[in-house]
Amino acid sequence: MSKQYKTVSLSDEQRIALEALCRRRKVDAPVWKRARAFLLLDAGEDAGTVCRILDIGPTVLTEWRFAFAGAGLSFFGLKDYSQRQGHLSVVQEQAVRAHFTAQPARNADEVCAYVLAECDQNYSTSGAAKLMRRLGFAYKKPQLLPAQADEAKQAAFIAKYEALMNGLAADEMVVFSDAVHPEHQSRPAHGWFPKGQKTALKATSGRKRLNIQGALDLETFQFTFVEGEKINAQTTRQMLEKLERNNQTKTAIHVFVDNARYHHAKILQPWLDSPERRVKLHFLPAYALHLNPIERLWGVMHKWVTHNRHYATFNQFTEAIFDFFRKTLPEK
Repeated sequence: MSKQYKTVSLSDEQRIALEALCRRRKVDAPVWKRARAFLLLDAGEDAGTVCRILDIGPTVLTEWRFAFAGAGLSFFGLKDYSQRQGHLSVVQEQAVRAHFTAQPARNADEVCAYVLAECDQNYSTSGAAKLMRRLGFAYKKPQLLPAQADEAKQAAFIAKYEALMNGLAADEMVVFSDAVHPEHQSRPAHGWFPKGQKTALKATSGRKRLNIQGALDLETFQFTFVEGEKINAQTTRQMLEKLERNNQTKTAIHVFVDNARYHHAKILQPWLDSPERRVKLHFLPAYALHLNPIERLWGVMHKWVTHNRHYATFNQFTEAIFDFFRKTLPEK
């Protein structure tokens, strides 16, 4: 076999496309064999070895070489974007993905501007949106992370929590505690409504609200709570006493709380330091709401009870909130 057919040099774009083709779950055997042949030649294998590995004749390989030289990636049934206006090559798409991974685009117009400047291709706004979705991006709103958050303290807290859970005895329990203050207000939210029909939600006048302090057991989803005119050291003690009454068999009740002033109140300390006390407070790092799972419960409560719901009276609103905690949560 002549030496000129010993190896093949693929471009980066061609190599990436053929490797992706060979990884597909469903691909015709002849197409897979062609792609594998050129990848082997590109890797430095001689033609004789390739023919032996793939069980093809040297004449067939020679024909493939000439066909590929003329047709490019279309020889494998793939689109050869490198010669088509209005499309990005595989290498260009990788560059776009890397750029917007490091520097997120705020809108599709920024994508259009970047692609035009760097790739000399004109994209419409809808085309840019489709491109971003194809590259693995989603248009969404990021969550705020407090700038004062101390990552080292959060990591230390997580390690301490994991150590506690790994050594937790059968007669011990862990709960996360926090307060919530749902207002008697209608909360508009996204939902499915009849198309073409104007949709409105009755507003609620007044600023009445509930003040609830609760504790959630992630293992059983047992929720213990108290209500008060305001949340303070007194309601904290009431909630902790209720935890002890409801869990008589537990020798230790570990309660994770935030750094609200009433959790550190001096009038609470004598009660917490009492020898018969079974509750023990553990404090979350500052500015770390995401480390308190009960925050998610408040979100579920609002979606279930207040989103797109109107309660004519405060009593109806109060009843709906308490029904969620007393019935819906344990049942569903």
